[in-house]
Amino acid sequence: MIEKTDLQYEKTVLIGIVTKNQGEDKLEEYLDELEFLTYTAGGEVLKRFTQKVDMPNPKTFIGSGKMNDVKEFVDEHEIGTAIFDDELSPAQQKNIEKILKCKVLDRTNLILDIFAQRAQTSYARTQVELAQYEYLLPRLAGMWTHLERQRGGIGMRGPGETEIETDRRIVRDKIALLKKKIEAIDKQMEVQRGNRGQLVRVALVGYTNVGKSTLMNVISKSEVFAENKLFATLDTTVRKVVIRNLPFLLTDTVGFIRKLPTQLVESFKGTLDEVREADLLLHVVDISHPNFEEHIDSVNQILDEIKSSNKPTLMVFNKIDQYKPEVIDEDDLVTEKTTAHNTLTDWKRTWMNRMGEDVLFISALEKENIEDFRKKVYEAVRKIHITRFPYNNFLYPEYDTYGEEQE
Repeated sequence: MIEKTDLQYEKTVLIGIVTKNQGEDKLEEYLDELEFLTYTAGGEVLKRFTQKVDMPNPKTFIGSGKMNDVKEFVDEHEIGTAIFDDELSPAQQKNIEKILKCKVLDRTNLILDIFAQRAQTSYARTQVELAQYEYLLPRLAGMWTHLERQRGGIGMRGPGETEIETDRRIVRDKIALLKKKIEAIDKQMEVQRGNRGQLVRVALVGYTNVGKSTLMNVISKSEVFAENKLFATLDTTVRKVVIRNLPFLLTDTVGFIRKLPTQLVESFKGTLDEVREADLLLHVVDISHPNFEEHIDSVNQILDEIKSSNKPTLMVFNKIDQYKPEVIDEDDLVTEKTTAHNTLTDWKRTWMNRMGEDVLFISALEKENIEDFRKKVYEAVRKIHITRFPYNNFLYPEYDTYGEEQE
């Protein structure tokens, strides 16, 4: 359940569909995530609307009857934004806006908006701006009618606020300029990566909001921004870390998410290069999340897309302090045991067991098992380092045999 504060949140409704490829349970999972995204963007969800259809309505995504229900609720509660869980076509978005008379966003637009809020550096802002313009280009015909009223709030940040750029040619020119700017910055970053010497590079990867930044703060004793919101960290952070006397570079990367917009994957190519060039991946997983196995699959899919799935990887199951398995009452003879009832010990006996020593269970926030984590990372980095520099073997003994006096 999302905690509400005294901040003024924008009233929103969520809309999703049940199809033959997406059952009710799956839709609820996606809508839970969409609600968290909405909260992160500054919205408060007042109601969810769902409909079972064979395929989305090509004109309005949902059927006319359900659309009337949504319109009644929007009018009655003065809803500012309707957010759809799947990407809308430009025609669908235009038609729905005419009916509902409010802002209409889809998941892609919402994620782009959050990225626009979170981008801190010039590079990240440029990447987000490029993704926004590429998303906006096919939607120009229907966008400008309501943008002339200069609405603010969710989905209206970034390039959508300027009324001048109403011509497709201008937007295409802008996209070309942004791509050139990113290409120039990428070359600078490539030089910077080359200047880092021969230190082993370790990258934190994982789903968004799994605790990567918190873990980086613990191990590097730095102060990377960490917050219980999606995409709290957008800018890549690199820190030099020393465990015992073994130095290496640790990179905190942007979190992944299901249905990640293709525009963002392309725009954040430079950020993902940090993952591509890493020698070791620390795949951080929020084991307290009921769908953490799906999150792992989503991250692995993106790693596969950027050709980084075969790198040495440590699976780091974080937030063990928050993990609470469901309990079956002894008198309950109906309920079958599922993975939701697994204890951490049960999980360790599942597919995780096949990963051998490359699995860790920690709590970065409570610093549980952090010494085990440091040991595993030390040994993994040491293995890569002495393979690269065999003559340095004597400098970095195995963790267990390391002299106490050198602590």
